[in-house]
Amino acid sequence: MSKPLVLVGPTASGKSAVALRVAKMMDAEIINADSVQVYRHLDLGTAKPPMEERKQVPHHLIDMVEPSEEFSAARFRTMALKAIDDIISRGKVPIITGGTGLYIRALCRGLFFGPSAKTEVREDLIAVEAQESGTLYRKLAEVDPEAATKIHPNDLRRVVRALEVFLSSGKKISDLQKEWEGEDTGNFILVGLAWDRKEIYRRINERVDRMLASGFVDEVRSLLDRGVSPDLKPMKSLGYLQIVEHLQGKYDLERARELIKMETRRYAKRQMTWFRKEPGILWIECRDEMAISEIADSVMHTWLDYGGR
Repeated sequence: MSKPLVLVGPTASGKSAVALRVAKMMDAEIINADSVQVYRHLDLGTAKPPMEERKQVPHHLIDMVEPSEEFSAARFRTMALKAIDDIISRGKVPIITGGTGLYIRALCRGLFFGPSAKTEVREDLIAVEAQESGTLYRKLAEVDPEAATKIHPNDLRRVVRALEVFLSSGKKISDLQKEWEGEDTGNFILVGLAWDRKEIYRRINERVDRMLASGFVDEVRSLLDRGVSPDLKPMKSLGYLQIVEHLQGKYDLERARELIKMETRRYAKRQMTWFRKEPGILWIECRDEMAISEIADSVMHTWLDYGGR
């Protein structure tokens, strides 16, 4: 039985294009591991594979839920495992690709749940944040600086959870996560695309310009016009948050463009820090002169060399 290929790397590293090429080479199907591509109607800002590509190779876990629905790493794991079983049962190879590190970890090694949620503690924390925005993140940076470096200041849900764990158990969530080793099924072959930082930043800047030229602002405006709340989790994701704020008059489009580029570069840096710490990833060093076909060949041969088939 073929082992699933997991293809990871920072945003704009070419994962989708490489996965598509590899899938055609080895009669595979692709499973999305991007936490925002699961939402319907959020297309340009997520660099979602266009429909013509999805017709060439079957894609799974894209356009699964409405923006108003909750979608978690646990739900992703359940659905991804089901898709993997289905693909393998039909004699094909699953390729899981995306840049959401938690989703990849959840799939390959299981999930860390931590202490049970304390409703009263959570409500108190949310009330504190409502009085002065940013208070909770500053508090987290004091009590658990390691956890704070891994959580974006705007990710209130995760900030609250980390503080909730600390206040309820007296233990840092970063320490508890280290104690948890997770399950290692050994059933996946993980391959990562590594780029020079300057090159990945260049690719990010070009991608943002393409998104905006393709109608990203109109996409966000359409979402708001149809009643999608700007307070929903996917609407606060990278790119969407900045365009929403632009449409609200907080700054002009050029400022939004620069903010998206800056935050995306920061996100890519956090992604590489995350993936570099993950065990078992086989890294392919990519160069700016390499064609997608060359990178895909390297991914394919790595998968074969390490027992993919």
